[in-house]
Amino acid sequence: MSKKFYITTPIYYPSDNLHIGHTYCTVAVDAVKRFKKMQGYDVFMTTGTDEHGQKIEEKAKEMGMEPKEYVDGIVENIKKLWKMLDIDYDYFIRSTDKDHEKNVQNIFQKLYDKGDIYKDEYEGYYCTPCESFWTESQLGEGHTCPDCGRPTELTHEESYFFRLSKYKDKLLKLYEDHPEFIEPAFRKNEMVKNFFEGEEGLEDLSVSRSSFDWGVKVPFDEKHVVYVWIDALSCYLTAIGFGKDEKQFNDFWPANVHFVGKEIIRFHVIIWPAILMALDLPLPEKVFGHGWILFDNDKMSKSKGNVIYPEPIIKLYGIDALKYFLLREFSFGSDGSFNIEKFMQRLNSDLANDLGNLLSRTVSMISKYNDGVIEDKNVCEDFDEDLKDISVSVIDEVEKAMEHYQFSNALEAIWKLIRRSNKYVDESEPWVLAKDDDKKDRLNTVLYNLAESLRIVSVLIYPFIKETSLKLREQLGLSGEINWEDARTFGLIEDGTKVKKGEVIFPRLDIEKEIERFNEENEALLKSRLGNKEEKDDLKEEITIDDFEKLDIRVAEVLDVDNHPKADKLFILKIKVGDIERQIVSGIKDYYSKEDLVGKKVLVLMNLKPIKLRGVESNGMILAASDDEGKLTITSTLEDIKSGSKIS
Repeated sequence: MSKKFYITTPIYYPSDNLHIGHTYCTVAVDAVKRFKKMQGYDVFMTTGTDEHGQKIEEKAKEMGMEPKEYVDGIVENIKKLWKMLDIDYDYFIRSTDKDHEKNVQNIFQKLYDKGDIYKDEYEGYYCTPCESFWTESQLGEGHTCPDCGRPTELTHEESYFFRLSKYKDKLLKLYEDHPEFIEPAFRKNEMVKNFFEGEEGLEDLSVSRSSFDWGVKVPFDEKHVVYVWIDALSCYLTAIGFGKDEKQFNDFWPANVHFVGKEIIRFHVIIWPAILMALDLPLPEKVFGHGWILFDNDKMSKSKGNVIYPEPIIKLYGIDALKYFLLREFSFGSDGSFNIEKFMQRLNSDLANDLGNLLSRTVSMISKYNDGVIEDKNVCEDFDEDLKDISVSVIDEVEKAMEHYQFSNALEAIWKLIRRSNKYVDESEPWVLAKDDDKKDRLNTVLYNLAESLRIVSVLIYPFIKETSLKLREQLGLSGEINWEDARTFGLIEDGTKVKKGEVIFPRLDIEKEIERFNEENEALLKSRLGNKEEKDDLKEEITIDDFEKLDIRVAEVLDVDNHPKADKLFILKIKVGDIERQIVSGIKDYYSKEDLVGKKVLVLMNLKPIKLRGVESNGMILAASDDEGKLTITSTLEDIKSGSKIS
C-alpha cells in the first residue's frame, strides 16, 4: 500500500486580479505534488476559495449582483488559470459548497457544546479587506491595519468567541516539541513575540459576525454568521472527505504540509491548531509560510500599474519558462523581487544557453554523425567518469533540498549537471572525433554519455517543468513511464534508440525587443482588468464647517524619539507645540528612523482624547497619509512655519 501525502495551497480570496504573486504558491505546491508522486506517494492536493464575508458582500452589491453569482464568475477564471498552468490539483474546495457549510455548522456546534465557544460583546477595530480584528495597541498610525495599512473601523457588536487563550500553553508546547511544525524556522519567533508575549498575550477570538449576512449561519443563532477563519480553515477538512468520506479522510489526514503566504501564517499556526486541538483531531505536520513576490522591491498593485500577470508570460514564453523562473529565482521562505529583464536573462542563460543548447547540440550531432542512432561503444576517458558520477549523485541533492521545499537549491543541483555536460562537449570535442574513422567508437561513446546525462536531467526536471521534460525525452527518442529511481543509474538508454530532432525548445531572446513586446501585452491586460475606470474614492460622510472647527490641528516640532518598550512598531515621540510639550505614541516605526523625525515639523491633532497604547499614554495624534498598498507618509506644511501654528 502506497504512502499517503496531503498537501494544500491557501484557500484563496476570490479575486479577478491573480498576478504572479498568487501563482507562485500554487506552482510550488504543484511541483511538490509531482515530486512526491514520483517518489511513490499517493498524493492529494487541495486548493480553493474562501468566498464568505463582508468584503464579498459589499463588492457584489457594488456590482449589482448576488454574492454567490459574483464569486461564481471569478472562481471559473481562477480554474481556467490553473488549467492554463497545468496545475494538477485533486479537489477545488469552495467555502460556499453545501457539504462544507454543513461541516462548518457541525464544527461550530461541537465547539460550542464543549464550552470552547461562548457569547459576549465585542469592541475592536476591524479591517474589512483583511477580515481581521485588531486591538488599539496593534494598530498603525491613524488606526490603520498593521497588515495592509488601510483604515480600520471601530466595531461594537454581539459576537461568539472561541477560547483561544485556553490553548496558549498547548500551542507553545507544540512549537517547542515540534520545531519542524513552522517553517521557515524564524517565523516561529515572530509568532511567539507578536501574539503570545506582552501585556495582552493570546486573547480569545471573535468567531461570528452579526453586522452582515453573507456567510454560514450559526446553527443555534441565525442572527450570526460564522466568521471567516473557522469557515475558511476547515476547508482543509472538507476537501479531504471530512463529514462525507471518512475512509478518505482517515487515509490522508493529518495534512503533511499547508503552504500559505506569510501574511496569513498566524491564522494557520495559532488559530488552526487550536481549533483542531479542541476538535480532538490530529494536527498537520508542517505549515510553511512563503514570502511575497514584489515588483522591483515594491508590492504589486493594479492602482500602481506594476502588476505582472502570468497570462502574457505564458502566451509569449510558455508555462515552463514562468514556472522555472518562479521556482529558481527566489528563496521560497523569503521575499523576492520580480523584474521582467531578470526573467528574460534567466530564460536566456539557463533555459536557452544551458539546457536548450545542450539538447540541440547533442541531438544534432547524433543525427549528423551516426544517422540519429544512440550507441554506447564503451570507449571511455577519465572525464567520462566525472560526468557519470555527477549525473547519478544529483538525485540525492534534489531530494535533500525538496525535504525543506528549497526549490531553488534543487534546480541549481540539476543545472550543475547540465553545465557539466556542456563542459563535457568541449572536453571531448565530438566534431574532431568525427573527422577520424578510427575514433568512431569513441565518438559514439561521447554521444551516448551526453544523451544519458540528458535522460537523467529529463527525470529530475519533471516535477518542476513537465513540458520541457517531455520535449527532451521526445527528441532523445525515449518513451514509456518516467521513473524517479532511474535517475540513480547511468546507462539505461538502449543501444539503437533513434533520436528525433525537433524545434529549439527555448529560443534566445532579444531582451530589449522582448521587454517592449511583453509590456504591451501586460499593460493591455491590466487596462482591461481596470476596465478603463478610475478607482472609486473611499470618501467618508460629508461634514460641516462646524464639525471641522472641533478639530484642533497644529504644527509641532519633534524634540525626541524613543522606542516603545513593549511594541516593535511603536515610537514614543516628545513634541513641542508652541510652549506646550507632549508625548505621543505613534505606529510609524516601520516607515521612519529616529533620525528622520527629530527636528522635523509635523501636524498633530491636539484635542484627541488621551489613550494608553501598550501601557504608555499618548496625548494627541500625528497626522499621516496612507495609500491602499500600505505606504505611509507623515503630513506637514509646504513651507516652514513656527511650532504651535493652527491649521484652519
